[in-house]
Amino acid sequence: MNKLLPFKHKKKIEAGCDEAGRGCLAGPVVGAAVILPKNFRHDLLNDSKKLSKKNREKLREVIEKKAISWGISFVDEKEIDKINILNASFTAMHRAIDKLNIKPELLLIDGNRFNPYDNIPAECIIKGDGKYLSIAAASILAKTYRDDFMRKIDDEFPMYNWKKNKGYPTKEHRKGILIHGASKYHRKTFKWLPENQLSLFE
Repeated sequence: MNKLLPFKHKKKIEAGCDEAGRGCLAGPVVGAAVILPKNFRHDLLNDSKKLSKKNREKLREVIEKKAISWGISFVDEKEIDKINILNASFTAMHRAIDKLNIKPELLLIDGNRFNPYDNIPAECIIKGDGKYLSIAAASILAKTYRDDFMRKIDDEFPMYNWKKNKGYPTKEHRKGILIHGASKYHRKTFKWLPENQLSLFE
């Protein structure tokens, strides 16, 4: 049985918010906001990182169908470089909230920091995607939409194997940067390679 909590304040319209891609070297950061019905339950729903690809995709269909409202937003690598990754993460969630067709009365944010949004109260919850259903739902939408995007641009730049690593700083990804240089999707303000580049070949 799923142990995640359905809501924090029963009488308020709550939107769970999360982002994906913050620690990547390439590609966008993706924000998501989800308002679930108060009676929503699903035994599989959990932090996206704890689920298989198959279950994430299955849950995405359920969330999009059953949610009262949901929104997704992409902040690309150029804007990330301009405003920094922390602000880009907040911006992605803000823009996802913008897309909700119902105004929430409370925002449940995964993490410990958030920039205020439109005078709506917000509560930051560390590891909230493993505590509240709405944040878990947002984590799944953010993750699956970002993964889809990274698989798409992998066709353009297969040398980095983004379809597998999704832009995260794996040894394989960094080796691709060392050999082929950076692509237009790489974040220029991020440190692409380790100090000891030979370690990539060990």
